[in-house]
Parts: sequence; C-alpha cells; structure tokens
Amino acid sequence: MKAEYRPNPLKLRHTWSIANFVSAGRGADVVTDVLIRLTDGAVTGLGEAPSATRYSESPDSVQSFLRKVDWSRISFKFTGASMDYLESVSPGNYSAKCAINVALMDGAAKSAGKAVCDFLGLGFAENKHVTSFSIGIDTPEMIGQKVAEAANFPILKLKIGAPGERENLAALRKIAPNRTLRVDANEGWTTKEEALRNLEWLARDPHIEFVEQPMPASTPVADLAWLKSRSPLPLFGDESFHHASDADKCAQCFHGVNVKLIKTGGVTGAHEALKAARKAGLRTMIGCMIETSILITAAAHLAELADHLDIDGNLLISNDPYSGVTAEKGILSFAAATEKTGLRVKSRDTDPFAEF
Repeated sequence: MKAEYRPNPLKLRHTWSIANFVSAGRGADVVTDVLIRLTDGAVTGLGEAPSATRYSESPDSVQSFLRKVDWSRISFKFTGASMDYLESVSPGNYSAKCAINVALMDGAAKSAGKAVCDFLGLGFAENKHVTSFSIGIDTPEMIGQKVAEAANFPILKLKIGAPGERENLAALRKIAPNRTLRVDANEGWTTKEEALRNLEWLARDPHIEFVEQPMPASTPVADLAWLKSRSPLPLFGDESFHHASDADKCAQCFHGVNVKLIKTGGVTGAHEALKAARKAGLRTMIGCMIETSILITAAAHLAELADHLDIDGNLLISNDPYSGVTAEKGILSFAAATEKTGLRVKSRDTDPFAEF
C-alpha cells in the first residue's frame, strides 16, 4: 500500500467560535486538516483527519501517527485486520485512524464496485435526509447576517453556552422567527441548576428541537441523569459520546447522541456507534467538524442510521478541494456525483496530491 498525506488549510467563510473556544479566548479563521490518499494497484482511497483541539488532535499529532504506520499491513481487502493493526500502533489518535479508515472503506467499496453505503448494506434514499446549518457564536449583528445567508436551509443550529447567548438567539429569531432550530451549548453550562434554568428559557421557543451537550462531559452521571429527568427539551450528548461502548452510559444521561467520524475512528466505528446507540434506545444524529467534502460525504453514506443530520462542515469553508454529496436547501443528494463507487468523491480543479 502506498500512502500519501499532507496538511490542508481550510478557510472559514466566517470566524468560527463555539463555547469552548470562547472560554479559551479564541476563534478560528483557518482550520488545518490532513488529507490522505492510499493506493494499491489501480485502486485509490481518500481520507481526512480533521483538527480537534477539544480532543488534542492536530495536524502534527495526525502526521506523527501516520509516520509510525507500517503501510504493508494496511489493505483494502482486509479492512478489519488493518484497523486492528492500527490499534496496536498507538492508543487514541482517532482523527488519524479516521482518515485511514475512510480511505480504506473508499478503496474497499471501489474494489467491490459499490458505493460505500451499499457496501455497508445501508443504501441511501434521495430526497429524504436533511442537514442543519450551523451558526457559530458571534455578535448579534453577525448572527443576523449568517442567518440571512442560510435562508435556504430549513433547519439551523445555533452555538450557545457563552455570554450573549440570549441576545444571539433573539438576533436569530428576528431573521428566522419560525425556523426549526437546534441548540448546542458545547459543555458551556457548569452546573445542573444553571443548565436547567437555561433549558427552561429555551423551551419558551416552540421551534427548538433539542439541545446538545448542556454540561461538560466530565459531569457526574448522576447530575446528567438529574438534568435529563427534568429537562423540558430533549438532550443530545456529543462530547460525552465517542464510541459504541458509551451508549449504555449515555442512555442514562441523554435522549440522543451525536456521532462523529473523528470520535469513532472512521466509518466502521461510526457504523457500530450508531447501531449501539439505537439498541440502547437513543436517538441518533451524525455530526461533523470543519471538514472537506471527503469526510462530509463519508458521513452521508451512514445517513440511513440517523434520525438527524448536522453534516455541514464543508459548507462553512470557502476552499473545499473536493466535491461529493450536495446539500441544496439542506437536502443531501448524490444525484450530481459523477463517481459511482466508493465515497463518490472527486477533486474539483486541482488534485491536492498532484505534487506526489
């Protein structure tokens, strides 16, 4: 197996900020991920490792892990054994493992002559799956501008959990008074009492669908269960849910969970996590980081296992080097994809790996 990888700066359309960014006194205008391409004979597979400071994942940590890999032990034919080997290289490093896994699934599905969703036995229904569009923390004026720019999206997601959250919600409602809204506190409320007060405030809005991660993932289960039992709105765990093994614990604390490929280590881990969550009685959502169309499209192949979707990271950047699943008016579609197998992703103008 030949492996090529490179860092890839992603330019945000607007400065991106969420609750744990605000607490650290920063926002982001550029986020750098790592792209990977695996080649075995005539078959290639693409993958992507997003950055996530919340999980101590960076372009440097990803590339450090990739340099440790013995690529002769990675195979499109034996994806399970390949992932078992990666676990032996180093614990954690789920962003790097995600990139490799996505590339493996791309190549394996291509070798089978199938799209990834069909390779997994899931399929993909057109005109069914709708993603929300995320509005990061900002000034009320910028919130209004961002909401106006997202006029074609039927579902919005507002980041809160920081000072000014009530003013920002008011600014959003001034532009979109009746739009379906999801709210993400990103661990921003520190006590169960504070969280309950804010949930009761949010529940006055009849168009709020649910609230993500109201309290830190380190919060004791008893406190999260206390909040779940009293919350007037459904609660979804994000930072609290990483792998299939977390499902039973999260069922005590939340009504649903947000599954992200970066947390699960790729498509196969996300597939397992989604099934485990449903078995535990949890509603499921597939989320994302700031990503290109490689990882967004990979996530879309799992859409049949999700009750909700928030896979819009590629829509928040201005220099996506790839095209794949589209989201016109929020509706996910592969109708315009020229690739028929694997991820169904192709480079736009210039191949990011042309220099290799």
